Amino acid sequence: MVDIRDTSESWEVVSAQRPFRGAKTAVASEEVRMPDGSVARRDFQVHPGSVCVLALDEQGRVLVLRQYRHPVRHRLWELPAGLLDVPGENPLLAARRELYEEAHVKAEDWRVLADFFASPGGSDEAVRIFLARGLSEAEGERYEVSDEEADMELARVPLGDLVRDVLAGELHNPGLVTGVLALSAALAAGGPDTLRPALAPWPARPYQA
Repeated sequence: MVDIRDTSESWEVVSAQRPFRGAKTAVASEEVRMPDGSVARRDFQVHPGSVCVLALDEQGRVLVLRQYRHPVRHRLWELPAGLLDVPGENPLLAARRELYEEAHVKAEDWRVLADFFASPGGSDEAVRIFLARGLSEAEGERYEVSDEEADMELARVPLGDLVRDVLAGELHNPGLVTGVLALSAALAAGGPDTLRPALAPWPARPYQA
């Protein structure tokens, strides 16, 4: 019987360079030893990792936001999300921060919904999606946003509508696609209480609890 689980593995890196370093990410160019002994170059984005929040209210609606994404020339519907800016940062704290900053919302119940690599053939970005329930308005002043975030549109959409639109090819953001399909599967297989706890280990981005 095949063991269907991803496993950690690292091939020999003969040489490594960073030809580009940006504000948050970089590009790595590495010469990697192949199984047959040959050497091949692999260029990829070095990314700090990120978190997404699927915030589900008592009416079964998901909090989504619409934001312009210049690389793909699209305005996409997405989940609240953000980078893990600090090495070793607790992803739950980052998720709480993003939900507050982008939607001015807080949540009482948090679970890990899914972990995935955003584009493993070209980036080392690891993403953790949290399910947040028990939503309420956050206290205090709204967080001041800028750049693309200043033009964001917020909405609460029934989960079933999002699943339908994902399958129809109308929604394309990977965090939203993964999150709504994962939640739909979880609801059909025992409910949110069967999901991993919010502080579950995350080998792709180890953190301090």
